[in-house]
Parts: sequence; C-alpha cells; structure tokens
Amino acid sequence: MLEPISVSLASLNLVTLSPMLIAIAGGLIILIIDLISKDLHKSLYVMLTVLILFVDIGSVLGLNVNERGFFDVMLIDGIAIVSELMLLVASMLFVPLALTSKRFHEYSYPEFFALFLFMIAGFQFMVASDNLILIFVGIETASLSLYTLIALHNRNSSYEAAVKYFTMGAMAAGFYVMGSAVIYALTGSVELYQIADVLQARIAEPGIMIAILGGSVLLLAAFAFKLSLFPFHTWTPDVYEGASAPLAGYMSIVPKIAAFVVAMRLFGMYIDLGIEWVRIAILVLSVLTMTLANVMALVQEDVKRMLAYSSISHAGFVMAAIALDTTKGNTGIFLYYALFMFTNLGAFTMLWISRHKNRMHNARYDHPYEKFAGLVKIMPLAAVIMALFMLSLAGVPPFSVFWGKIYIMSAAIDAGYVWLAIVMGLNSAIAAYYYLKLIVYMFLKTPEENDGTVTYNMTKPLMTIVGVAVAATVGSVFFMQPLISYIFYMVSASGY
Repeated sequence: MLEPISVSLASLNLVTLSPMLIAIAGGLIILIIDLISKDLHKSLYVMLTVLILFVDIGSVLGLNVNERGFFDVMLIDGIAIVSELMLLVASMLFVPLALTSKRFHEYSYPEFFALFLFMIAGFQFMVASDNLILIFVGIETASLSLYTLIALHNRNSSYEAAVKYFTMGAMAAGFYVMGSAVIYALTGSVELYQIADVLQARIAEPGIMIAILGGSVLLLAAFAFKLSLFPFHTWTPDVYEGASAPLAGYMSIVPKIAAFVVAMRLFGMYIDLGIEWVRIAILVLSVLTMTLANVMALVQEDVKRMLAYSSISHAGFVMAAIALDTTKGNTGIFLYYALFMFTNLGAFTMLWISRHKNRMHNARYDHPYEKFAGLVKIMPLAAVIMALFMLSLAGVPPFSVFWGKIYIMSAAIDAGYVWLAIVMGLNSAIAAYYYLKLIVYMFLKTPEENDGTVTYNMTKPLMTIVGVAVAATVGSVFFMQPLISYIFYMVSASGY
C-alpha cells in the first residue's frame, strides 16, 4: 500500500504566490462589491484598484531573492522582482486615467477594473516562473482579460481590434504549446533549469539538434507575435487604433515586459547551450523589426498609428539585447522599459487632450497630424509636454529613453557587436524624422478653425499622471546611476 504524500505549508512557501493572490483577490472584491451595491461611482473602483496595487507592490518588495515555492513552479529571482515592480508601477500610472474623461464609458464598469487586476495576475505568473505550463497559464489569463478590456471600448473599431488580437493571440498560443511539446518530448520536463541539463547531456546525439531547432523556431514565432516582431507585427497598429489611447499605451509596455522576461529565460537557455542559430535568428528579427517599423512609421497619417509603429521599433531595439546574452544586455532590457514606460504612456495619454465629436480632419483616423496643427497657440503647455515626449522617444539627450538606448548600444559594443550598435544608431536617426514631424505640426503650422465640436481635456487627474511622466522623462538623468545599479544587481543575482 502506497504511503500518502504529506505536504507542509512551509515547504509550499506560499508567500511566493502572494503578489498574484492579492491581485486576484482584489478583482474578486470589486466584483463582490458590485453585486452588493450597484451603480457606485467609478472613483471608488479606481481608488480601490490603486490601493490593491500598492499592497501588491509591498508584497513584492517583501519577497526574498532566489526562492522557489509551490512545488518549485514559482521562481522568485531578481528578474521576477524587478519585472513585477515595473508591471505594477505602469499599472498604477494607467488606472487613475479612468477619472479623466466621461467619454469612455468602459471605466464606469466595475468589470473593467476586475479584469484589469486579473490581467496583472496573469503577467505576474509569467515573470515569476520558469515552468512552461505556468507561463502558458499566465499568458492566457492576461491575454483573455486584455481582449475583453479592448472590446469594452464599445466602438466598431474596438470590436475589430479585439477580434484581431484574439486571433493573433490564439495563433501565438498554438505556436507556444507546440514548441513546449517538442521540448517536453526531448527532455521529459517542463522546468527550464531541468530542461537545460537534459539538453546539455543529449545535444551531441544524432538528430537531436534538428528537434531542438524545430522547438526553438515554434517558440520564437510565438514570442514574435507577442512582442510584435517582424513579420508578425501587422496586428499591432490596428489593435492600438481600436483601443482607447491610454490602453494602447499600456499595451505597448506591460505585456511586452512580461513577454521579454519569458523570452530572456527561454532563449538565454538556448544560447547558453551554444546554439548560435537562435542568436542569429533573434538578431535578424530585431534588425528587420526596428528598420521596417521605422520606415512604416514615416508614412503614417495618424499619430496613434505612428506611435504604434514606434513601439514596434522600440521592441525590435530591445529584442537585440536578448541575443547578446550578457548581464549588461539583460540589464539594458529592464532599464530601457523602466524609462520608456513613462514616456510612451505619457505620449499616448496626451492624445486625449483634444476631443472631436466627428472626424473633422480625416474621415479615417481619430488622431491625424492636422489635429495637432498650431497646438502651441491653443494650449502651449500641452504642446511643450508632447514635444518633450517626442524628443525622448527619438533618443535626444538628456531625456529618459536616450539613456536606455545608449546603454543597450554600449552592451552590444562590449559583446563585440559593433555593427549592431551602428544599425541601432541609424534607426534612431530615421525615427527622429517622424517624431520631429509632429513637433513641426504643433509649433510651426497654423491652427485649424474650431467649429465648436472640439473640446479640450486638461483635467487634474490627467495632468497629474502626465506630470509624473514628464518628471520621469526630464529628471531621469538624476537617478540613472542608482537605477542601473539596482537593476544590474538584481539581474546578476538571478544568474543571467
């Protein structure tokens, strides 16, 4: 007779699950409150969500580095802690924007905030595990919530965007599952640290390399979808266009941080095993992505679509750091997105400053360049703030994104990839054109006639969030060294 297996609570180390449990419990609390009392003002849900995120940040800061928990499927290393903090800070920047406008009715639904917290829990599972099954659960939890958040915008373009995102997400999930199945067939494990050991022992066997490469191609395709890398990037501009402007900005940051962490763990394992084909494929994808996205951004007539292609280009730029497989390169990924998230979310949020009841400038787009013509004469402060964000995204010193770009280029040179740093520099020069184009419209064009259908949105919550983004964008130079030191220490402690 088999002896029963006894599992103690101490061995489960449930504290490693606490950040995800807080987010899930928060979402359930919001739904319960709505069941008890209907039609409460959205400000209650906004404040409750921010409070839950504060508690979540506290639980993350209380975690010990390099611990495992819950049958060893949870991995709390330095990378997990840094990425969870970034996810939560970006989320705290986004949520108060629900107070800024009566136009977008989705923020009045408590379901919006519950889904938002479930999505955060999914991203946290992705970054705090090296178990392929739990990563997949996190991907699907976050993705299904995000599809619904987009559709809640309740416009035809939003429904179209949600369906496109769902279709592309389903395809990416299929590639991920097939790639994981190949790995499991080869190694008999779904834990990355065990997979690496088995592959190391079997890599010399005849035919095994073909199977390894097959699995890596499937996984690379899955993450190319998630990170909108060429040629799997075509859904991104349409989805961003259909989502509300701040949600589009949020989508350009948080899902990509989570996907980059998983990609770092997965493809870093392949590169450490000496499979150079994976490194070459990532470099090719990243160069093609940043270059073609920049070229496409040059010809966009809509500022939101331009920012979408800009986000694709930035993702390609950062993806190159994964191919370097160095501590400095991996530090550069987190540094880049820690700086980029303030600037990009601020830029998307600034698209809200003027509202048109009808598309008076362009029958196709909500945010054409003409909408911003002469903005400096109508709203000087808004024009200056938007120009700051554009200069930062272009990589103009001393604004925030410049430091992220220069750090990754430095990591590329240190790793012996001088040509990659040159390509990055050339792409930054190309990108400057379309960022400066918007500045030209705002400062040098004549304002359009206002027929009374244009209103301006400069509410206190919006200006507070934008003010935080501006402070981070302009003042980043003063806290750059401690930020780099902290991220470098946490990445080093994780063994990457």
